[in-house]
Amino acid sequence: MEEVWPALMQLFQLWMFVVLFLIMMPAMFGLSLGVTGVYIQVLVRILEWATIRIQRGLQNEPLSLQCSQSVGLHSSQCSQCSVLGEFSLSDVLYFYKRGVETIVDDQVTQRFSSEELASWNLLTRTNQNFQYISLRLTIIWGLGVLVRYGILFPLRITLALIGLSWLVVGTSLVGSLPESSVKNWLSELVHLTCYRICARGLSATVHYHNKENRPQKGGICVANHTTPIDVVILANDGCYAMVGQIHGGLLGIIQRSMVRSCPHVWFERSEMKDRHAVTSRLRDHVAERTKLPILIFPEGTCVNNTSVMMFKKGSFEIGGTIHPVAIKYDPRFGDAFWNSSKYNMVSYVLRMMTSWAVVVNVWYLPAMSRQEGEDATHFANRVKSAIAAQGGLLDLAWDGGLKRARVKESFRQEQQKLYSSIIGSLGFHAQNFALVT
Repeated sequence: MEEVWPALMQLFQLWMFVVLFLIMMPAMFGLSLGVTGVYIQVLVRILEWATIRIQRGLQNEPLSLQCSQSVGLHSSQCSQCSVLGEFSLSDVLYFYKRGVETIVDDQVTQRFSSEELASWNLLTRTNQNFQYISLRLTIIWGLGVLVRYGILFPLRITLALIGLSWLVVGTSLVGSLPESSVKNWLSELVHLTCYRICARGLSATVHYHNKENRPQKGGICVANHTTPIDVVILANDGCYAMVGQIHGGLLGIIQRSMVRSCPHVWFERSEMKDRHAVTSRLRDHVAERTKLPILIFPEGTCVNNTSVMMFKKGSFEIGGTIHPVAIKYDPRFGDAFWNSSKYNMVSYVLRMMTSWAVVVNVWYLPAMSRQEGEDATHFANRVKSAIAAQGGLLDLAWDGGLKRARVKESFRQEQQKLYSSIIGSLGFHAQNFALVT
């Protein structure tokens, strides 16, 4: 036992040396030793090799059991029908099932489920139907589990705890200083270093494009929303004033410490329901050109990295300059989408910390302003289309609130009117055709 403790202490010292001097310190100064880049390159080669192995295995195997069963069931029913020469209600059940599945899997529902992958990325949760193909592929998968849960996960937890602790302590200390340019500079420095440590804790590799278009003070930064990590990704390259609802617990402690040193805009639950009160506070913030740009996600909910849904017009009624930002995650290294109706925040963070990495592209688009005679809705749609085009995302007009709410009655009536006009047009053409003939 006496020999175990010295060994454990040496292991702990080595661990803290790696965390503090090889990861955290370079991250605080925005530097990189190149380890993450090498890790990503090795990971890409492994995933490409695994994809080739899977494709070869599928080519050598017969059709899947599920397909054969469904086809066999349908064919047996048809053969039985042909033998008996009678109609059976069960004959149409197969087609009925396929039709219902098509209706349920509509354009909106698809945006609130995980993105489909072209091939398996060696994460069990991304392909639960994976079957045994080869011994080498299974060994690689097992080694990946050991690396992700035995090395990366403890390392990421350590960095996350250090980053959040430093955020609370640092912002509280800076908040006790009198208002001055030095305080603002220290506040931005603390926020920036903390977010960089947290990003390094996720093995985040972020590619920023068109940095000359980065949001400026006194403006509003709007971006598509995939995950709460969007905040860490954007704040890793610049400081923002956050907008959100006041929470309790640990998140509430972080919010209260942050607002002491930086003019973040936190709202009470009752204020969030008052759109005019929210707009007034945001307009007052934007009016001061010395304050940090406000970061807003106008979709109001997380969408699965494939599309951009309707932007709420409230962010575009404030006035000021809009700085659009497009965010696109690489799904090969992990599913960044947060399905809040399925996973709570803790479960989601644990899933992200046991993924391979977070690889993301961020595009800063040129600043946009509201044109003369343009209302807030059209301005929001114009900004949304620009973000979707730059990020290679689908531009959808649906409200992200459909994730938890029913379709508005006004929208139903609009669709009913459209359908009625189509029926009326068909009837008019049919009547004219009858008269001609």
